[in-house]
Amino acid sequence: MKIFLLLFIFIVSSYARSFSLTGTVVSDNQKMIGARYMGYVKKIYFEIGDKVYREDTLFELESAEFDILKNQADLALEQADIMVNMYRTRLDSIKREKAILKKRGKSVDVDYFANLDITADNVSAGLSAARSLVKNATVKVKQMATISDYLEVKAPNNGIIVEKRIRVGDLIAPGMLTMVIVDLKHLEIEAQVAESDLLKIHKRTKVDVTIPSMKYKIAGRVKSIVPSANPMAHTFTVRIKFKQDSEVPIYPGMYAKVRITYN
Repeated sequence: MKIFLLLFIFIVSSYARSFSLTGTVVSDNQKMIGARYMGYVKKIYFEIGDKVYREDTLFELESAEFDILKNQADLALEQADIMVNMYRTRLDSIKREKAILKKRGKSVDVDYFANLDITADNVSAGLSAARSLVKNATVKVKQMATISDYLEVKAPNNGIIVEKRIRVGDLIAPGMLTMVIVDLKHLEIEAQVAESDLLKIHKRTKVDVTIPSMKYKIAGRVKSIVPSANPMAHTFTVRIKFKQDSEVPIYPGMYAKVRITYN
């Protein structure tokens, strides 16, 4: 009888035990969209709930300040080009005049010819300076083109817009939060584990995941245990990865259950 009792106790004690956690589906790839340049919202192309793809234009800005800077850069480049053409034309004219004088031979005024050389040197120096102005102005125009790209705010990745804080006509400041995009292909479950259960769970521990609203059950694995406790509840945050079924619509914010088995 004692042998059977000991065997029963051994079998019961060898059975794995488990405990459950409640969690929430979250996205591991959430983007906060802000503007890099100040301006007024000119047009918005997407609303909350819309699906976007990488490089889609989310909204456009218009800026009087940018228009002024762009016009100044274009004007500076145009003026520098005019100066280059002017100096080049003058230098070509001097070269032609010198060639004609050389053909005359002894009848050429030596002093006049020397003065032409000096003038040619001065014009060449002016041409070099004008070319430098063109180079600098070209850089400025390219900078304005870059800023122009900033006025069109694009999606950094595929996802769904879950938050929109702007309307047409709003003034946007650099860094201001305008939209939030979440990537539905990189979902995880975030749960809180009690401090007393911390020894029962480890990184890469296999778990059973259930999303009741979708009647979806799948195996998961503990991705990380955040080493920072909630001082009020004495709980730790746990992130759990799970395989997604493309045919089952799962979204951030859904309620999830996690069962963890331990010995």
